[in-house]
Amino acid sequence: MSKDALNKNEYLIEVKDLKQYFPIKTGFMKSVPLKAVDGVSFSIKPGETLGLVGESGCGKTTVGRTLLHLYNPTSGEILFDGKPVNKNTIHEMRKEMQMVFQDPYSSLNPRMTVEDIIGEPLDVHKLYSGKEERREKILELMKTVGLNAEHATRYAHEFSGGQRQRIGIARALATNPRFIVCDEAVSALDVSIQAQVINMFEELQEKLGMAYLFIAHDLLVVRHISDRIAVMYLGRIVEIADADELCDAPVHPYTQSLLSAVPYPDPKMAKERERIVLEGDVPSPMNMPSGCAFRTRCKYATEKCAAECPPLTDRGNGHQVACWNK
Repeated sequence: MSKDALNKNEYLIEVKDLKQYFPIKTGFMKSVPLKAVDGVSFSIKPGETLGLVGESGCGKTTVGRTLLHLYNPTSGEILFDGKPVNKNTIHEMRKEMQMVFQDPYSSLNPRMTVEDIIGEPLDVHKLYSGKEERREKILELMKTVGLNAEHATRYAHEFSGGQRQRIGIARALATNPRFIVCDEAVSALDVSIQAQVINMFEELQEKLGMAYLFIAHDLLVVRHISDRIAVMYLGRIVEIADADELCDAPVHPYTQSLLSAVPYPDPKMAKERERIVLEGDVPSPMNMPSGCAFRTRCKYATEKCAAECPPLTDRGNGHQVACWNK
């Protein structure tokens, strides 16, 4: 294989300057764009997990859904294994790219049995030759995620939250994907069930070699499962680095504030840590401040922050930060 070909496929997912604006009506024949995602770029290697964190409403879920073309992107480029993802190619690529949704209650059809829910991707992509093979594949998927064969004829409402999420994961695995977007996949679950599901994600990744975009707001969970972490604020990535490096030595003031809010089980350690409380309200995505969106809550903000939005710059070892003053 040539050097160019090797470089081309170094990343499984490449996202370049992705934008997702939603028109919001403000009056008769008038609308303003809500900038849910405003120029996001990142890449994920095969078998790697990138964690995506940030406050509610910062655009994390929109990034995940736009990657899979559940929303048509306003602009930007998405590449999967070097090939562009667009409305013409997405149907074929859906076999390779799947999603586990946040709410295990609303993402499963209440009128379908577990067998039919898990078997639906097999039906859509015609991944079996007969009924017997279809059933075998479904039972194997159920076994993989820790469900019993007798669960196949039951309906979603007969299961607990953790079991429903396992059904959703089995459905995502049905097409043998290489990339899965996990959108707050454990946030609706009890802590003990969270641990089981996260361990299962890790075991599946080791066994099948999948890459994950793991979207969450719990930094402890994200640090545990991720190779790298990207931090989002109001539609932009403000910092991206190796998981341990980002958590141990955050550079961006917003990342520092997020990490200072993480609860620690050791009371002595918790007492010694300084809590960084942000002042001011989060600006509206429909009326963004000029320059850096974080400047209205940042104690380091200067005139340059108001005039110009800082780009992500490499501070060494792949640690990228978007800040003029840090």
